[in-house]
Parts: sequence; structure tokens; C-alpha cells
Amino acid sequence: MLKKKKTEDQELHDLPEEVSAEDTLTGDDTPETETETETPEVAAGPSAEDKLKDELAQANDKYLRLYAEFDNFRRRTREERTELLKTAGKEMVVAMLPVLDDFERAAKAMENSTDVNAVKEGVALVQHKIKNILGQKGLTEMEAVGQPFDADIHEAITSIPAPTDDMKGKVIDQMEKGYYLNDKVVRFAKVIVGA
Repeated sequence: MLKKKKTEDQELHDLPEEVSAEDTLTGDDTPETETETETPEVAAGPSAEDKLKDELAQANDKYLRLYAEFDNFRRRTREERTELLKTAGKEMVVAMLPVLDDFERAAKAMENSTDVNAVKEGVALVQHKIKNILGQKGLTEMEAVGQPFDADIHEAITSIPAPTDDMKGKVIDQMEKGYYLNDKVVRFAKVIVGA
């Protein structure tokens, strides 16, 4: 093998000067140059450009699917929130329906009643029922009279001279009750403060 290689190398060196080393000899000893057309080699598999195009198409497809999924999620969430806002008070309204029925019965009873004490008792029962239902939903009354004035939970209507020195800066009277709903103020107490 080595001898064959050496002989080929010597033949290349022994070529005439007008034939360069890049030229080769054909079977008929005429030099062929590279300027003649050569057939390009056909790639066995897809080219790198085709692979990149496929990867790009797959990435775009994944992006479009993800975007569509997110858009559907956003639309579904918005619809659920709207539905929740429409029916947020449903539980409370259903709980108050028996009280409404009691008020209707009381109104009918007052039309023909001559006993004021019976009407008072009926109204007191309905009020007690409302307080119980609201209490079950987390509503509690705010105690304000005699407490130090707190702007976070009280709304001062006016201030009057304090009857005693220890009532200065404290709530003397309450015009409208304040309420908490699950330890959060839902209505401030309207109060009169001692000055």
C-alpha cells in the first residue's frame, strides 16, 4: 500500500509544467480541469435549513396553542367572576326570605289588630330573627358609647362639652350603630364626642 502511494505521488510531481497538481489525468491522458461541470452531491437527509424551519414551525405552533389556552383561561375566569358578582348575595337573600315572610304576616295582623302589645311582640320577634341571621353570617354590632374616640371605626357627627373630665375624648352618644362583618368594619358608628 505504501509503495502504491509513493508511486502516485511521484507521478503527480512528474507531470508536465502546464498541467497543475489540481488537474487530473483521465484514462486517455488528457487533463481535466475543475472548470468542467461536476454533479453536486445530493444530501442523504434534510439540510440544516430544513431542520431549522421545522423547529421554527413547531415553536410557532406551541406558542399559538399556549396563547389560545391562556386566552380561553382569561375569558373563563372573567365569566366566572361576573357570575359570582351577580350571585354573591344569593345566600344572604335566601336567608332573609323567612324574615320577609314574617314582615308580611305582621303587616296583615296589624290591619285587624287592636292589641298594641301583640304587635310590639311580633315586631320584636322579627327583629330578633334578623339579628340572628345576620349574626350567623358574621355581622356583629360595634360598642361605641363610653369608648375612646377612634377615627378608624367611628365617624364624629359633632362634639359637645363633656359632662365630666373623664369623658373628654370619649364617645358620649351614638346616633347610628356601627357594624363589623367578620372583624372588618362595614359601617362606621356615627357618634357624638365629648370635648
